[in-house]
Amino acid sequence: MRVIPFVLWMTGLPCSGKTTIVRELQKDVPNLAMLDGDELREWFSPKDFSKAGRDEHNRRVAHLAKLLLAHGVPSCVSLVSPYRENRASARRILDCGDRFFECYVKCSLAECEKRDVKGMYAKARAGQIRGFTGIDDPYEEPEAPDVAIDSEREDAPESAGRIREHLRSKGLL
Repeated sequence: MRVIPFVLWMTGLPCSGKTTIVRELQKDVPNLAMLDGDELREWFSPKDFSKAGRDEHNRRVAHLAKLLLAHGVPSCVSLVSPYRENRASARRILDCGDRFFECYVKCSLAECEKRDVKGMYAKARAGQIRGFTGIDDPYEEPEAPDVAIDSEREDAPESAGRIREHLRSKGLL
């Protein structure tokens, strides 16, 4: 399969299914790099979940995706990326025109809490985690995402299939 490098910026509440969908997409898209927010924060950014810390983390990840793009590597960024301004900033940093796609992985808060195997939502509700997106920090839904996925109504293979079809329709696969 011929692939023209692109960046797919996956955004959604914690535990909405972003990383699971990217893993499914990696099965069919050669050399697709996943930039997972949790993994990157472990090695690339401080564990600062303040607004300023999140802004900086998003900028760093966008620059990393830009480096991959410059080297011909398609990538999926899997970040909560809760603020519209962060996603707009990523689009500007990447400056790759129609090869940048914002993908909104929509999932209700109740379903995300059910899926939470790490217990983060419970800790946030108990006050043990402050500034947790969806609990005491906002998630700003995308106003006009390039792709919208409803991870409560479709499984990961279906979602990945819809993303693949979108990428094909743009001539990238």
